[in-house]
Amino acid sequence: MEESTGLEQMICFELYAASRAMTGLYRPALDALGITYPQYAALRVIWHRGRITVRDLGAALRLDSGTLSPLLKRLEHQGLIRRERGTHDERVVWISPTDAGTDLEHRVADLPERLACALDLSAEEFQTLQHLLGRIRGAATRTI
Repeated sequence: MEESTGLEQMICFELYAASRAMTGLYRPALDALGITYPQYAALRVIWHRGRITVRDLGAALRLDSGTLSPLLKRLEHQGLIRRERGTHDERVVWISPTDAGTDLEHRVADLPERLACALDLSAEEFQTLQHLLGRIRGAATRTI
């Protein structure tokens, strides 16, 4: 039996530990594809939007450019995305999936559903959890 650490009483620790556990569920599948969870999250946004600016991608992922730039360089090096400077404003960089990136999208399309099954939550519990996490994130963001 585990001894209490006092951390289990802290919602921030439970969220942190749950986040790490969820990312761990994705790791074997993503490792087999040669991508990390942050790269996967970025690709999900790119696949959803089709074409997006670096600025908008950073906002969607809530990542600063110092974190996002190396991630995008790796995805580009892997041939999964292409980056192009804007024709009207060269400060704007557009990102779009390559054919290889689109192929990867089809290969991982069912990944969220497969891994959600591992949580053993009902559809209602899953929806409630997602709603509560969104509220927590929103409230925490407004507080910062």
